[in-house]
Amino acid sequence: MIELNSKERKILEKAAHDLQPVVIVGGAGVTEGLVQMVDTSIAVHELIKVKFNEYKDEKVELVNQICNQVNATLVRIIGNVAILYRQAEKPEDRKFDI
Repeated sequence: MIELNSKERKILEKAAHDLQPVVIVGGAGVTEGLVQMVDTSIAVHELIKVKFNEYKDEKVELVNQICNQVNATLVRIIGNVAILYRQAEKPEDRKFDI
């Protein structure tokens, strides 16, 4: 997990503005399958949104748990949507210069 400064967060928030949530936390909560889906999606896209339809009161703890499991960084939580970022491993695959 990397630490982001406020300038980097702002760049990523702006890039995430038009993105649709690719992972939705529903009644089943944070399952192994959901964590795997987040890991796969973030490997492809680098920047994703996770929407909470359920467990809205525990979203901060659940997002931190997901980030630790997939080695991602929480950019920001806006309402019931979390923005997650993980830099691509290969420099040529990186979409953001952070």
